[in-house]
Amino acid sequence: MESGSGVIITVFSTASAVGKTFLATNLAAVLGSAGYRVCLMDLDLQFGDVCNYLAINPEKTLFEAQRDVANDAEGFDPLPYLVDYQCKDTSITVMAAPKLLEEAYNVDTDAVVEVTRKLAKEFDYIVVDMAPAFSELNLAILDITTIVTFVGIVDFIPTIKNMKSGWDTLKMIGYDGNRIRFVLNRGGSQTRIGLDEVEQILGSPFYHILPNDFHMAQQSIKEAGPLVLLHPDTELAEGIRELTAKYTNRDSLNNTQERESSGGWLSRLFE
Repeated sequence: MESGSGVIITVFSTASAVGKTFLATNLAAVLGSAGYRVCLMDLDLQFGDVCNYLAINPEKTLFEAQRDVANDAEGFDPLPYLVDYQCKDTSITVMAAPKLLEEAYNVDTDAVVEVTRKLAKEFDYIVVDMAPAFSELNLAILDITTIVTFVGIVDFIPTIKNMKSGWDTLKMIGYDGNRIRFVLNRGGSQTRIGLDEVEQILGSPFYHILPNDFHMAQQSIKEAGPLVLLHPDTELAEGIRELTAKYTNRDSLNNTQERESSGGWLSRLFE
């Protein structure tokens, strides 16, 4: 198995309550169970739920990490700022979101990017759970992301509208569309909106569709563990494993591995 690949998979959406944290946590768990070195990074700074989901209480968080890397970027080691998580025979590490709201408001974008780059040198995969917003920080992380998992559901018209607006925004600022993977969560749920209609609105087909199993997803959250590890025989767990298998195909990553240099489309947006 190759190591040190530094593949960054960002789970993003322009809508809330679409299953971002659930999917990010389970992607990390599948990668960890396959033997990869995985760091799950919670960048939903104000309302991050990764630690709640996994029932872990870190001593240090991203707030301390970004503060210290700003003071000594060359000598910075990201590992002491991580917390280990284990379920069954699978281990991953977590870079937790700041514990306090005031800390979330005092995070430096350049420092967080540097922390992420340092992590990418230590791990095979960084899975980023990102807040649903086009903030300066989010855009900077998207700039160094290998694959963007753009999550949506088709239950509500506003969610589809937000997905379309987000996709249009990324195209407007010149983001490489080859890096984006539209993933439909809760596919097959009862809705008056047809999948064909949604894909026509987006102008792009869904890369992957996850089956609807809201009950088991909620059950895994109550049990404080990834569904793919606690209930591996469910259809939803299989769907997540299939998505992860697509991402770990090295040939499919070749076209997305090249990353934009800083100051590209990000700077154009904030001119």
